[in-house]
Amino acid sequence: MKIGIMGGSFDPIHMGHLIIGENARDSLNLDKVIFIPTGTNPFKRDGATSSSNHRVNMVKLAIELNPYFTMSTIEVERQGISYTIDTLKILKDRYKEDQLYFIIGTDIIFQIEKWKDFQDLFKLCKFALFNRPGKEISEIENRLKELSSKHNISFVRLNSPLIDISSTDIRNRLRNKQTIKYLVPKEVEEYILKHNLYMEEV
Repeated sequence: MKIGIMGGSFDPIHMGHLIIGENARDSLNLDKVIFIPTGTNPFKRDGATSSSNHRVNMVKLAIELNPYFTMSTIEVERQGISYTIDTLKILKDRYKEDQLYFIIGTDIIFQIEKWKDFQDLFKLCKFALFNRPGKEISEIENRLKELSSKHNISFVRLNSPLIDISSTDIRNRLRNKQTIKYLVPKEVEEYILKHNLYMEEV
């Protein structure tokens, strides 16, 4: 099988995540895409994320109508800081005969050298790269050439639409009592409002 992996805080999951996941599934002919809500992110230690229970529930609601989408809670169940290398080792052990594709945005390539054992990540899976706003194409291409030259690593490029939706903006809109309709699935919007998520100032 060919399996896509999408990790993230999903705080909350939004339409951009779903569009990217489906685009990757179609472009790479994936058999399924696994959404993995992060546990304790080593780059976000300020407690900014919502409880793992809420984030897991929102992912469940968001993906339930897509038969190719599934979710793993291996990171939220793990104690301590959650590193991508540990997650991928578990997944590779679980899917020994399958090809894994880790789906990331172009913003990640500018920080990937800070990831724990980042060069070993490329031995466990292929990295599929989708476009994110914020960087010029020339900057992205130069960075990819730099990573290839320094570390002999490469990425599978996805011809994905540029999705300018962010969880941060959604949380800010909720705090400002603005609509989030069409930014998240209807079921996720209803869950957020029911549980009064993101309404308090941080």
